[in-house]
Amino acid sequence: MADDVPDGAHAPLASGHVLRIECAALVASVAPSAGGRIAQITYEGVPQLIGPDDGHPGTIAWGCYPMVPWAGRVRNGRFSFDGQAHTLTPNLGAHAIHGVGFAMPWQVELHTADCIVLSLQLPRSARWPFGGIARQTIRATPRRLRLTLDVHAQDQAMPAEIGWHPWFRKPDRFDFRPAQVYPRDADGIATLPMSASPPPPWDDCFTGADGAVLHRGAQRITLTSDCDHWVVFDEQAHATCVEPQSGPPDAFNLAPRILHPGEGINRWFEMLWS
Repeated sequence: MADDVPDGAHAPLASGHVLRIECAALVASVAPSAGGRIAQITYEGVPQLIGPDDGHPGTIAWGCYPMVPWAGRVRNGRFSFDGQAHTLTPNLGAHAIHGVGFAMPWQVELHTADCIVLSLQLPRSARWPFGGIARQTIRATPRRLRLTLDVHAQDQAMPAEIGWHPWFRKPDRFDFRPAQVYPRDADGIATLPMSASPPPPWDDCFTGADGAVLHRGAQRITLTSDCDHWVVFDEQAHATCVEPQSGPPDAFNLAPRILHPGEGINRWFEMLWS
């Protein structure tokens, strides 16, 4: 995965825009203006994510951000919907990746000691022609961070998938047991039919996993979600990304999910420390 984003997509993290939520030993710093992402999570004082000052300043390569209204790559940014061809603005070489929400400022709807709710009006432009509205909630309990994300079509139908992209600091050990993988082609894009999972390292989309477990020192972080797709990117030495998604990369071409006006997708993602 290259940290290659278009001009203007490097969302800066201004300290005045970081909002803190916490419960007991669990603290999350949220940056609404930097793509509505979690800038850092600490548990018992231990940082969990690659942060904005860890030498990877591009929008794509730090924190934990929502992927909306698509997750992963759209091949060459091109797809057809309702009989019309569309081309999205590329932001990873020739491809369009991870939606538009991670590079846009989100609005704060609620901020309490342990919870924050953010919303985003999606554009009607070359970046995304359909509009729609997204909303996310981030809530801390003593050992658990629960994230929810939804996107709804407004006055016109649209394709959509959602997910999260956390950049975890490299764990000491990583447990993940998927059943199948979408094979990648020469462009690194997920394809069908599915096949048996290869050995790591990975930059792949899987199904059939119940979640994952990261081991860091004495801490054990269990990741669960009602998403049925997981992308794992652990090819880099400094980070492991474990990304629950409602559908596969390039879903708009592989198996498009259609939201009619007023319809939506809602998913949750939990991190549990023990």
